[in-house]
Amino acid sequence: MSSNEDRAEVADNQSEPDDLHEHTLEAGVALSSDELAEDIADQSEDSLPPWEQPLPEGRFADRELSWLAFNERVLEQAEDQSLPLLERAWFLAIFASNLDEFYMVRVAGLKRRIATGMAVTAASGLTPRQVLDGISVRAKELCERHARVFTDDVSPKLAAEGIRLLHWPDLEDKEQERLEKFFRKEIFPVLTPLAVDPAHPFPYISGLSLNLAVMLRHPATNKEHFARVKVPPLLPRYIAVDASGKPRRPEDIGSEELADASFVPIEEIIGQHLDHLFPGMEIIEHHTFRVTRNEDLEVEEDDAENLLKALEKELVRRRFGPAVRLEVAEGISKNVLSLLIRELGVSEQDVFVLPAPLDLRGLNIIHDLDLPQLKFPKYVAVTAERLARVESATPTDFFTAIRENEILLHHPYESFSTSVQQFLTQAAADPQVLAIKQTLYRTSGDSPIVDALIDAANAGKQVLALVEIKARFDEENNITWARKLEQAGVHVVYGLVGLKTHCKLALVVRKEEGGLRRYCHVGTGNYNPKTARGYEDLGVLTCDRNVGQDLTRLFNQLSGYAPKTKFHRLLVAPRSIRTGLIERINREIENKLAGKDAWIRFKCNSVVDEATIDALYRASQAGVRVDMVVRGICAVRAQVPGLSENIHVRSILGRYLEHARIYAFANDGEPDIFIGSADLMHRNLDRRVEALIRIDDEEHKQKLLDLLELSMADTTMSWHLEEDGTWTRHATDANGEPLADSQVVIMDQTRGRLAAR
Repeated sequence: MSSNEDRAEVADNQSEPDDLHEHTLEAGVALSSDELAEDIADQSEDSLPPWEQPLPEGRFADRELSWLAFNERVLEQAEDQSLPLLERAWFLAIFASNLDEFYMVRVAGLKRRIATGMAVTAASGLTPRQVLDGISVRAKELCERHARVFTDDVSPKLAAEGIRLLHWPDLEDKEQERLEKFFRKEIFPVLTPLAVDPAHPFPYISGLSLNLAVMLRHPATNKEHFARVKVPPLLPRYIAVDASGKPRRPEDIGSEELADASFVPIEEIIGQHLDHLFPGMEIIEHHTFRVTRNEDLEVEEDDAENLLKALEKELVRRRFGPAVRLEVAEGISKNVLSLLIRELGVSEQDVFVLPAPLDLRGLNIIHDLDLPQLKFPKYVAVTAERLARVESATPTDFFTAIRENEILLHHPYESFSTSVQQFLTQAAADPQVLAIKQTLYRTSGDSPIVDALIDAANAGKQVLALVEIKARFDEENNITWARKLEQAGVHVVYGLVGLKTHCKLALVVRKEEGGLRRYCHVGTGNYNPKTARGYEDLGVLTCDRNVGQDLTRLFNQLSGYAPKTKFHRLLVAPRSIRTGLIERINREIENKLAGKDAWIRFKCNSVVDEATIDALYRASQAGVRVDMVVRGICAVRAQVPGLSENIHVRSILGRYLEHARIYAFANDGEPDIFIGSADLMHRNLDRRVEALIRIDDEEHKQKLLDLLELSMADTTMSWHLEEDGTWTRHATDANGEPLADSQVVIMDQTRGRLAAR
């Protein structure tokens, strides 16, 4: 593959997307599979076997366009008629939230690099301008489809269930009258109209805020004026009107009152009462709009004496990033749209014209309504088997349980609160525990885990919290509870300069008969009790001596100075995860060529790292079967003749967010399996501290292999990555019968184990 320097091109010289077939650009690839196969054949050397041949250009899918394909899969969940109605509304909200973050970070970064001339051709072979234009086309197509699903499908079906999402003209006179009183009492006092004239410059429009653009006419002078009214973000997105016509906040309406309830977007209520804000002025027109801004953070850590203060300063600056997208409601006049484009500094390409209401993240409010018949059946997590079977009249003694066996946890099927959370709470209260060390990437300020660390510090234990305050979009929360920990006497450190600490580790040092013993937790997900109920993750509780030494060394490396640390059961980025995985991929190639059992099975969130993908291509060329389950971004080109015909890629989305990472290798009949925090991305392998732990317990190995087999089976509902770079959903078999939902299967299996105890 050519180096970045060889591929670098200044943005002004980029070719346009017309140079590519429309289909290849939509699939996020520079070459079709046929063209790629031809290139492989043309440059082959007869003296070398396929797995030693040069690999062709164009062998990677584009990272950004692959992400859009992932969000399309989220949208397809919203389109799925077999899902409960409120869950479909929830997936519409997730799609909208995902796209916001994509524009705030990825598109904003791409635009910044193009503007500064620092953009280079992507590993996919697409130029920055081609990627940006491809994003614009695909994002607009998906947003229009997203709006249609809501307007033409989900909203009418909600109305049939008594949940009417209405526009102002759809309301009866009685409802409008009562909403006017509600406006005067609950909304009007909070609003701040901002005029634009020579004495009042165009106001700053904060990112993701919902706004009204208002055109006014002064009756005396007949002069037209522009004003902006921001919809206060602390007010509910929808106002509920119950069957009697009484308006209230959605959270205040009881389940018995939901029948025939109406929900009105708050911006429409404001729009109908603008005369209260501009008395004496004629309201000519008003339109809703919304701006997305660059909200990625840039903190020069080497120049910051105090990373915490530097980050706090950057968070203030974030609110004033340049606009990267403008959403406007259909029907907006050309004059108002031109004014917004000019004042916000966006291009025509950045404008999304969509049906009202804008910002369908507000459907989260609708999803939260107390209507269980319109949601996924309730699932109550069970306590992990090796924790639940400990005989005791008191709550489970975690230290006894962990000494007996390592414990593999699978959340949210197995409870986080009765495992990881309780382990740390028990450690904080145990007088024999001398020290607790833990990484915290994302958690909540009211987390029982944060409380446990504070309790431990108050009890005189040595407590170290390695807080990653640069966890994107959680920075402010993390700063708040980091200070709370510091004030309680917890030793709070912020990791290594230049590296985010993303590994999920907890270490408890306990004084026992015979000496000190270390109890450890290594996981794939954050120590966040709230997200643990919705994220699918794995974890291991162990007191294995090697793991205890590994975590001690890693924490010392993170809080002090230990650059040459070596590990027993851990692979740790940025030093050893990429090399460790590639070494094992190459071992599978050698085993396959020697006639031994060889296969590779991965489950992760994203696959982008070119070096690892190239190793997988060579494994495929050598005849090794590679099966991958990738939830999100995937730069792999699967099923391409001569390159990756032995690579099979699936993607699974469901009620839980698939978040666990598993890396498994046949190893000639002795499976070598790792779980941990790292995805196959540059940021994970080069710019973060990540950890993978080798699974040694044979029963746990089999459970993980069973999980991989279920996820990859043709009888399981999933999306398949096709040869041409597109994803197709496989939801039914040849007879039209639904395929198995892997998450439902695991729920049933977990319940079954509980019933068999």
